[in-house]
Amino acid sequence: MTAYVIAHLQKAAPHPEIAEYIERLPATFEPYGGRYLVHATQHEVKEGSWPGHVVMLGFPGIAEAQAWWDSPAYREIAPLRSRHIETDLILVDGVPENYVPTAAVTALRQATTSPA
Repeated sequence: MTAYVIAHLQKAAPHPEIAEYIERLPATFEPYGGRYLVHATQHEVKEGSWPGHVVMLGFPGIAEAQAWWDSPAYREIAPLRSRHIETDLILVDGVPENYVPTAAVTALRQATTSPA
């Protein structure tokens, strides 16, 4: 099941280390089956606020995403980004093909109808 890395990059100022990070990043995630899904593209905010940029990577599964995050190659270059860009970053498992949210709806209904 596909897993995703979603990064919300905020308050980024141009810096040579950021360019180096971007150049070196693909070599860290490609061995784990990672690939860019969103990078250097515009986004349109429909609700709330979302200043900055979005980067999204896809991996074959959550184990591969976690292995990439913990890899020595990525840990080596991560400071090139984190020193200059305030970032919120999550790893999240996707849902299987033909997913139906029945279990989530059932749990929500139980939570809202159960006595406190």
